[in-house]
Amino acid sequence: MRVSVSSPPRLQSPFIHSPVSYTQSPSRLRSPATCYPRIKAEVDTNTVIAISVGVASVALGIGIPVFYETQIDNAAKRENTQPCFPCNGTGAQKCRLCVGSGNVTVELGGGEKEVSNCINCDGAGSLTCTTCQGSGLQPRYLDRRYVHTILFNQNITRPNSSFRY
Repeated sequence: MRVSVSSPPRLQSPFIHSPVSYTQSPSRLRSPATCYPRIKAEVDTNTVIAISVGVASVALGIGIPVFYETQIDNAAKRENTQPCFPCNGTGAQKCRLCVGSGNVTVELGGGEKEVSNCINCDGAGSLTCTTCQGSGLQPRYLDRRYVHTILFNQNITRPNSSFRY
């Protein structure tokens, strides 16, 4: 009785460059590490675009914060002499309720009028500028955020005109 030995099936794949054979040749016995199947790597356009976008995203994610940090440091070195835009450098703004007069006139029924002090500005006619906090200088963006944080932490809702930062 003779047993038929069939050879194993050949591997078929578009990624394998040379077919794999299961027979041992004398060259394979001498140096088994020299011959490996080669795998073709196909890179399509979408893969190239995805890798490019990833690299650009990492570069921008690092570059933009570094750029802004250097701009902030340079701005901190410069002296700030710009007058505040809303108050024109005076440090105070006209009260919107009494329109700067300090008094509010209320018409009662029957033609009677009552004049009283403005409850918004306490009769002063003006309020401390909320943009510059009364300094008259236009604050930088991050300075405003820092001052707001200080005021919020100290529970100061409307600083008086003597407040300077």
